[in-house]
Formats: sequence, C-alpha cells, structure tokens
Amino acid sequence: MSNLYLLVIAMAILALLYGLYAIRSILAAPAGTERMQEIGRAIQEGAGAYLKRQYTTIAVVGVVVCALLGLRLGVHAAVGFAIGAFLSGVTGFIGMHVSVRANVRTAEAARTQGLAAAMGIGFKSGAVTGMLVVGLGLLGVTGYYMYMRSIVDPSTAAGVRHILESLVALSFGASLISIFARLGGGIFTKGADVGGDLVGKVEAGIPEDDPRNPATIADNVGDNVGDCAGMAADLFETYAVTIVATMLLGGIFFTGAAQETLMVFPLLVGGVCIIGSVIGTFFVKLGASNNVMGALYKGFIATAIISGILIAGLIATLIGFGTSFTTSSGLTFTGFNLFVCSLAGLGMTGLLIWITEYYTGTDYRPVKSIALASTTGHGTNVIQGLAVSMEATALPVLVISATIIITYLSAGLFGIAVAATTMLALAGIVVALDAFGPVTDNAGGIAEMADLPADVRVTTDALDAVGNTTKAVTKGYAIGSAGLAALVLFAAYTEDLVHYFPTLHVTFSLQNPYVMIGLFIGGLLPYSFGGMSMMAVGRAGGAVVREVRRQFKEIPGIMEGTTKPDYAACVDLLTKAAIKEMIIPSLLPVLAPIVVYFAVNAFAGQTAAFSALGAMLLGTIVTGLFVAISMTAGGGAWDNAKKYIEDGNYGGKGSEAHKAAVTGDTVGDPYKDTSGPAVNPLIKITNIVAILLLAFVA
Repeated sequence: MSNLYLLVIAMAILALLYGLYAIRSILAAPAGTERMQEIGRAIQEGAGAYLKRQYTTIAVVGVVVCALLGLRLGVHAAVGFAIGAFLSGVTGFIGMHVSVRANVRTAEAARTQGLAAAMGIGFKSGAVTGMLVVGLGLLGVTGYYMYMRSIVDPSTAAGVRHILESLVALSFGASLISIFARLGGGIFTKGADVGGDLVGKVEAGIPEDDPRNPATIADNVGDNVGDCAGMAADLFETYAVTIVATMLLGGIFFTGAAQETLMVFPLLVGGVCIIGSVIGTFFVKLGASNNVMGALYKGFIATAIISGILIAGLIATLIGFGTSFTTSSGLTFTGFNLFVCSLAGLGMTGLLIWITEYYTGTDYRPVKSIALASTTGHGTNVIQGLAVSMEATALPVLVISATIIITYLSAGLFGIAVAATTMLALAGIVVALDAFGPVTDNAGGIAEMADLPADVRVTTDALDAVGNTTKAVTKGYAIGSAGLAALVLFAAYTEDLVHYFPTLHVTFSLQNPYVMIGLFIGGLLPYSFGGMSMMAVGRAGGAVVREVRRQFKEIPGIMEGTTKPDYAACVDLLTKAAIKEMIIPSLLPVLAPIVVYFAVNAFAGQTAAFSALGAMLLGTIVTGLFVAISMTAGGGAWDNAKKYIEDGNYGGKGSEAHKAAVTGDTVGDPYKDTSGPAVNPLIKITNIVAILLLAFVA
C-alpha cells in the first residue's frame, strides 16, 4: 500500500512540473512596448503590495488559531493547520505572480500575433494556477497523511481518529486562508471596479480602462488579487477539504483492509485526474471558427473523458468492479457502484458548467433579456437582473439533488463523497478556465492604457467576454462542489457525535425547538455574511468615487491627457479598506458554531446544543447554496449584458441602454466577485469548525 502513496505523490509532482513548464513558456514570450511594460509593472507592484499586507494580517489570526488547536488537540493538529494555511497561501501567491506577468504578454500577443496566440498565453497562465491547486493540495494531504501513519498506529481506532483530526485541521487551515483571500480580494477588486465605473463611465463619460481614470490600475490589480489569488485559495481549500472529508468517512465507516483501501481511494482519484487534466490542456486549440469558448471546452471535455477512463482503470486494478464493501451501518456496495458515483460527479460538473454558461453567456436568453430591459431604464435593468439571478438557482439545485440521489442509492454517504471528490479532482482544468479571465481582462486594460490600435482591443474584448463567462462557470462549479462537500462534512459531524459522545441521543427532529433555532441561525449566516460584504464593497467603492472626483478636480490636465493621475493613491486606499473590512465577516463562520454551541449548552444542556449546532450546519448549507448561485450567476449575467450592449447592440457604448447596463453591472459586481464566491468557504468553514468543536469539548 505504501507504493500507492508514492504513486499519488508522483502524480502531484507531475502537476507542479507542468506548472513550471507553463511558467517558462509564458515568461519566454515578449512583454511588449516600454509603455505596456510600465503599466504591467504598476499592476505587479500593486498586487504584490496588497497580498503582502493581506497575508501579514491573516498570519496574525492564523497564529492564534494554530496555538489554540495545539493546546487542545495536540501538536499534530497545529502542524496540519499550518500546512494547510501555508499551501493555500502559496497557491494564491504564485498564481497571482504568474497572472500579472502573463497579462502584458497576452496583450502583446494580441498586438503582434492575433487571437490564437493571445488565448494560448492566457490559458497557460490559468493552467499554472489550476495545476498548483491540485498539485499542492494533493501533495499536502498525501504527504501529511503518510507522515501521520508513520508515527501513529493506524491499525487502532484511536490512531485512525488522531490521523483524521490532524487532516481536518489541515483542511481548516486552508479554509481560513481562503475566506480571507476570497473576501479581501473581492472587496479590493470590486471597490475599484464600482468606484472607477461610477465616476469614469457614468460621470466623466470615458471608456473602461481609460488611462485618465485614477482607479484603472487599482481595477487591474483587483482582478489579480480577487479572481486569481482569491479563487486559487478558494478552490485549493475546497479540493483539500473534499479529499479529507472523503478520507474521514472512509476511516469512520470501514475497518481493516477495506478502511485503508477506501481512505487511499480519493487520493488516487485526485492523482489520475491530474494526468487527465495535464493531457486535456493540450486539447485547447483555436479552430477555424475562432470560437474561444469552444476551444476551452475542448480541453475540459477531453479531461473529463480521460479522467473517467483512468478512474475505471483505477477501480479495476485497485478494487475490482465486483468487490463488495460493507459499512459499519450494514450498507453494502461494490467497486462498480463507486464507478457510478465517479461518473455522477463528472456528469454533475459538466451540467453545472453548461447551466452557468447558459445564464451568463452573451449568446443566450438570460443575458439578452437583461440587455433588452436596459433599453427602458436603470430600474428595469436591475429588476430583470434580479429575476435572472433568482431563476438561475433552479437547474443547478435540481442537478445537485439528482446527483445526491444517484450516489446515495449507489453507495450511501460514501458514494456522495466519491462524487464530490471526482468533481474536485477536475479542479486543475476548471481553475485554468477561471484564471484565464483576469489575465485577459488585464490584457484589455493594458491595450487601452497603452493606446494600442483598435483591432488589438477587439481581440482582447473577445477574450474578456469569454473570460467573464469562464469566471462565472468556475464559481458555479465551486459552489456546486461545496454543496456536496458540506453534506459530506455534515455526515462526518453526525458520525463524530456518536464517536465522541456515545451516551448522548442527539436527533434533528423538526419538533425540537433547538433544531428550529439552529436552522434559522444557519439560514441567517449566508445572508448576514452577504450583507456585511456587500456593504464593505459599497464603502470601499464610495471612497474610490471620492478619490477619483478629487483628482479630476484638483489635478489639472488629467482629462486632457497631459498629466498622469495618481494611481498609487487608489491602490493604497483600497488596500487599507480591504484589509480592514475583511476581518469581521471572515470570522463569522469561525465564531458562529462556537457561540451557538456554548449559548444553547448553557441554557438547555449538551444534547440540545449538539442538535442546534447540527441544524445550524444544515441551514447554512441550504441557504448558502441558493445565495451563492443566485449572486454569482446574476452578477455574471449583468456584466455580460453590459458587454453585449458594448458590442453594438441597443445603441452600443454611450447609449442610454449602456448607461443602464453599467448600473446593473455595478450592482452585480459585488454579487459575483465578492459576496457570492465567499459564501463557498463560509459553508465549509462552519462545518469544519463544528467537527473540530466536537473534539475540543469531548
């Protein structure tokens, strides 16, 4: 069995080697004119300065949490937490540093070589981030699991529990980093975007990314720290949490040889899907039709098919399709059932991507309906956008529900966990699609600021419109996988209750008032969190509006183009605002389970407290799923409705419809890039803290 762990390590290293290959390929490309490089350096410096301050702030919180885990659960839990936090931070940091170097090279490729070359550099940059997510995630979990097995006896129930607690702590470290990175980066990027658009586009009537706008550099910095570093940390966390949760259920439900086999199984699934993802990247080629989305989808489809074949081979050789397993509760399933669950996970991924593209792509009814509504004013644009955001929740939830039913009937809760693991095992290629977005967005900004020919901006705009959709698609994927992962974590919570407190009879009956209280409080969390983060963006955006207006008024020559604005002032203002604003909302999912448990325990005892806490987890999962899907899909639709009008429909740029669409996009910006995506780690952190809390109070 030790050879299997080494094989997993080798496959994780393959992902990192591909990342190095892609980085070298990107950096070898020409970086453009001196003016383009000057703009690129300004974006690099701003992004680097922000991430340095952000991680310094997060480190303070992390050290406190790490110390508490060490004091109560032991040094191995503290080390696991530190490993998860460090790797999550490294993933975002390296991904961001690659993207801020790829943006100017993408713009140069668009200037000198055309659409295919520009798309190639943008995609390779995204692939670096994607491979870092799966490579470092799999390496961290597998490496620490191997280490724990070498110092703790895995043949005893106590040994297995100690190993699992350490892995849960590792996933908690990744989760804590991800919510800070997601939320802080989101506040920064949308504060810049909202503030810059309101003064630049609406008041001054200048184009997006116009060099006369003092918020332009900050907007481009925000794309990298929010959409690249934030998403990388987010999906690293989801990837690690899902694999750990599946291993956790394997350790809880099974004993003996079956236990070890089914605990290593999710690691191997992650490994073979890395092979599929690496191969899939070479299928991303622009055809004669110049369909950028089609080229990207070729890579995803190839990855999914190859991964499915490799998983079939893995089950045939490691387990056997006819081999039976029996859980501690008496449920029996076979290797073939696990394959069905894996295919369900792959199918769910494809369906969620297709549904999200339908609701956010410029070729489909939802986006076109918002654009049409813009012709009758700002209010009707907002009304239609809200309607689309609500409608967009239906199909994803039905797909998730169908996947849960299929996998549960096939292999119980462990089958759901396998589907979630397979979904997340494709993160390498899916994150590549996401990180493609900020790079192409930046490339368009650089083209505008460097006064490149109009045909260059046409090329970058085509890439940027696709990038908007791929970013939305990835968020839909992340949220859907988070829903399955959270359900798996809830199952782990209920099983841990039985382990740590065998004498307590905890139920989740709706006739229990403490269960109802828990459901209400859990349902409240995503709304509270969303409100706090939206208001944070509003305050940051308002500060940018005031700063841009000040510069337009007090610095002569900006509008004539004879004087450069003070870009650094906006970057510094947003850095301070984002760091300040991210703290309290990010601590909400950490503190809520603790407060609920101790408050109910003080009044009604431990049994009621555990009932309320478990119900709170369910409430958070249900409302969080709807809030996150609604916000991300609606925001993406608003954004692309604006792009659709800017392409010449309904009067084009500068028309009344365009002004209304800018208003809708301004509302949608914090929806899709701040609040909605950050609900994803909120759901999982709440569940992980609850699981760790059981070990704390046992």
